[in-house]
Amino acid sequence: MQKSANTAAAWGLDRIPLESIELQRVHGREDLFYLATAASFIESGSDLYTRNLIHYCAGETELVDWLQNHWEKEEMQHGRALHAYARHVWPEFDWERAYAAFFEDYSHQCTLDEFEPTPGLEMVARCVIETGTATFYQALAEQAVEEPVLAGLTSRIRADEIGHYKHFYRYFRQYRAGQPPGRLRVLAAVGRRVLEARRGDAECALWHAFTVRQPDAAANKTAFHTLNARLGQQLKHHYPVTMAVKMLLKLLDLPTGLSRVVQGPLVRATRWALR
Repeated sequence: MQKSANTAAAWGLDRIPLESIELQRVHGREDLFYLATAASFIESGSDLYTRNLIHYCAGETELVDWLQNHWEKEEMQHGRALHAYARHVWPEFDWERAYAAFFEDYSHQCTLDEFEPTPGLEMVARCVIETGTATFYQALAEQAVEEPVLAGLTSRIRADEIGHYKHFYRYFRQYRAGQPPGRLRVLAAVGRRVLEARRGDAECALWHAFTVRQPDAAANKTAFHTLNARLGQQLKHHYPVTMAVKMLLKLLDLPTGLSRVVQGPLVRATRWALR
């Protein structure tokens, strides 16, 4: 079960051909600036959640070992890679100042109080987040198709995030075998985390990138909400709905036949909601 760690070890900053980026073409892409920069903030701050999760799951030797020695390192590598990309393409942006402001906010949100009531359900919540990150990076890779360096980088991160989902799903199954939470509690945990994701750290990261990049507009929340909505609409065109639905349905452990029956309507309903 160390496949994702080995995948991450196969690439690093030295494998990202920053020098091949056509800066004149990409520097003016506001969408790529905000999406890549916000993602770099979130990934760079992932060690805080890791420490909280290790504390919450103390005693689970195998899980704690994987979190410390594989997952955290991979997440921080994502942050360093995205930071390096942003610094290379937009050197005028004060990344450190914006990140410091983001982390100050994020550290108040990312606390043990926000965890699910049991470690098993927290594994469910983590699977939801990994679903969100994997699908986000797939959408971003397609959005950045004309900039092959960013498209390649985000495709690598996507592969790592899918590997993380598989690990957390395995640990969820181990918890479920010992203390079955029931599908209703799992569904409730999925719903809570999906709703939180819509108004959580991504918006916080985007806000701090916005206020540093456009300080004159920092007091104008309307301009920020317009930007946020525009970026969301752009990503929706590339969002892998079927992939997301399959990953979330898997958590409910439905009978195979029932899962196939409900998957189609859920995919169609999600696509309709994203219009």
